[in-house]
Amino acid sequence: MTAQPRRQGAGNPLAAILAAQPLRAGGFIVTLYGDVVVPRGGEVWIGNVIETCAAVGISETLVRTAVSRLMAAGQLAGRRTGRRGFYRLGPAAEAEFAAAARAIYGPPEPCSWRFLVLPEAEAEAQMAALERQGHARLRPQLAFGPDRAPPPEGALVFPTRPEGETGLLPAFAAAAFDLATHARAYDEFRARFAPLLPSASTLPGPEALTARLVLVHAYREVLLRDPRLPVEALPADWPGHAARALFGRIYRALSTAADSHIARRFEATGGPLPATNAVTRARLAALAGDAAAEPAPDQGLARRRLRE
Repeated sequence: MTAQPRRQGAGNPLAAILAAQPLRAGGFIVTLYGDVVVPRGGEVWIGNVIETCAAVGISETLVRTAVSRLMAAGQLAGRRTGRRGFYRLGPAAEAEFAAAARAIYGPPEPCSWRFLVLPEAEAEAQMAALERQGHARLRPQLAFGPDRAPPPEGALVFPTRPEGETGLLPAFAAAAFDLATHARAYDEFRARFAPLLPSASTLPGPEALTARLVLVHAYREVLLRDPRLPVEALPADWPGHAARALFGRIYRALSTAADSHIARRFEATGGPLPATNAVTRARLAALAGDAAAEPAPDQGLARRRLRE
């Protein structure tokens, strides 16, 4: 379910970005929930989802089909109030959203390394999942990578830390991981979104929200495919650092107008969504490099927030 990009005026950076980045309804709705809805209580009226998706060329039919599929997968749960439908994040998606939010909006998380020996019967399937999580396949049953997520069931785990000549780490990482592919993805992200920065703070609310969601969507896709290795294993000029700095600058520049638009238009069963709260302010502070200003370790995704 890929939408046709909505055409806007010539020379508009957002129009160029949308033309180069066709959006799938399900993925864009996930971005909408992660950026706007979950940190503000987790629930929103389906009309807001339809309106927001229409701004990037995703039709109401595609939205309703995608929402049905997300519900069937346990990622969304719905309820009706009168004739209006409201949807919130389902319990099955909480851990996934929490991990993604920490990576996108939070400060870099320290992590150590591990070797994993996989059971022979499940090795291929488990190895494929580990590679998606940022591990390198050293042998058919032996993986190596950041100790960030729970290990696969039945795996033998060897936590480890580098000692001795740690200056060899970047060369080892470059040989074990496909860092060149991720470096190109970060460079492409910067080339696509840098033209948006000069005008970001001047966009009206609806366009600012659209631009911010497209920004988050693109950055999330690049970031979550990256193994996000510890900094000591990366080259000094790793383009992921510059991409994150650009993401933070554009996101903050768009947020005043985007958040005001959210407060004017978005509704849950309890009333309008707030423009900002402790969680959204903590995200902005973290992206500004000042995560201590207003800490929010769960980034708005803890079970207790979702059920407030």
